[in-house]
Amino acid sequence: MHISDAGYELIKSFEGCELEAYKCAAGVWTIGYGHTKDVQEGDKWTKEKAEFMLWRELEEEYEHYVNSLVTVPINQCQFDALVSWVYNLGPNNLKKSSMLRILNEGKYDEVPAQMKRWNKAGGKVLEGLTRRRLAEALLFEGNDWEHV
Repeated sequence: MHISDAGYELIKSFEGCELEAYKCAAGVWTIGYGHTKDVQEGDKWTKEKAEFMLWRELEEEYEHYVNSLVTVPINQCQFDALVSWVYNLGPNNLKKSSMLRILNEGKYDEVPAQMKRWNKAGGKVLEGLTRRRLAEALLFEGNDWEHV
């Protein structure tokens, strides 16, 4: 399964696009739409490179995590929400999460509440992460997330 335009837009809307490297709330050098690999202070990108790198990373890496770790059938909205979640939080968090265990037990209705629990960075609840988790939970349920 591959991320849809709706999932791609959700990620873009919450990541935002920064064309100069900056330290995110977790203290990690970041550029583009949340890209963190090999980013150094002083790096600069074009908007086109940021778009390309997001698509490439989603296709080559993050879709794979969801496709390989989720063992139950999921629909496009659920897939998109999970890819966004993993893009933001990383595959190790997905692997060890109770959310994945609950999903793979087929308890689809419990997944949105599990998603929303992951709203902290550096031990602090962040409004932006709370909003993103709500949007992902709504998308997982097949609901409109764009007004969150």
